[in-house]
Amino acid sequence: MSQPTTRVLAVLEILQSQAQIGGAELAARVGVDRRTLRRYIATLEDMGIPITTEQGRYGGYRIVPGFKLPPMMFTDEEAQALSLGLIAARGLGLADAAPAIESVQGKLDRVLPSAPRRTISALRESVALQTGDARANADAKLLRTLSETAQVRRTASLRYRAADGVLTSRDFDVYGLVFRAGRWYVVGHCHLRAGLRTLRLDRVAHAEATGRPFDRPEGFDASAYLTRALATLPRAIPVEVLLRTDLARARRELLPSVGETEACEEGVLLRGSADELDWYARELMRLPFPFVVRAPERLRQTVAALCEALAREHGEPRRGR
Repeated sequence: MSQPTTRVLAVLEILQSQAQIGGAELAARVGVDRRTLRRYIATLEDMGIPITTEQGRYGGYRIVPGFKLPPMMFTDEEAQALSLGLIAARGLGLADAAPAIESVQGKLDRVLPSAPRRTISALRESVALQTGDARANADAKLLRTLSETAQVRRTASLRYRAADGVLTSRDFDVYGLVFRAGRWYVVGHCHLRAGLRTLRLDRVAHAEATGRPFDRPEGFDASAYLTRALATLPRAIPVEVLLRTDLARARRELLPSVGETEACEEGVLLRGSADELDWYARELMRLPFPFVVRAPERLRQTVAALCEALAREHGEPRRGR
């Protein structure tokens, strides 16, 4: 909390959440000395908030009993959006976000009128959102740092750990951050590699803003770029499959890493590549529409073998004579 206004509001929040709190404890929780705390209390009183001060060993500060700040005004629809956002945030793989999420929930519970509060409570108890089940924890502080550098268009200085564990230092112009398939990705221009790159946030060991400005390409779509990047990663075996469906449904059902799709006269053409044909075959078999493997022949054979294995395991048992 570096700004005085933020600290004043923090004092108000603490006073609202407790019947009474000692001056030393309140100053420590806000991160200021006692003299500065008294100045913040005076600021709140100037705003019309009645605060009493009890002297002595068991004294402290408290808001006059019965005083209520005007409630935050949210419609049921707005309260629903807030609650769903908090529920979704729990699945985004941010290692230190849980306490902040619970704190926000507690603040909403205290200040919302009864009707929106019931809406939020009902959603919290009955709704579960599948956000991809985070496969790697990401640092929430890093996420904030990188998103701020993207907003102000200032190059970030990174320490990045590659898949083999080697650490490199690089300057990076952050164009956007994307959560996809259980991971956070940072998309932008890498000065070390002199081109567009996608980095995994859980591999960023350190990030800080520099004073160097950059220009973000007009209309750049970080999510679309990540989809293309995952679909076109160089792998050992090229794949081509005809999907008997429409383009919108194909893109909805396929993982981005499976490949790129385009509409054709017979349906949708899927072009990709694979290192493991068994994995690729299983991804195809979970699709809710027919498909035809055009290449390679080994993939066609792998799909056929998996189908035969499933038929043997789950087919109707033979009756004895």
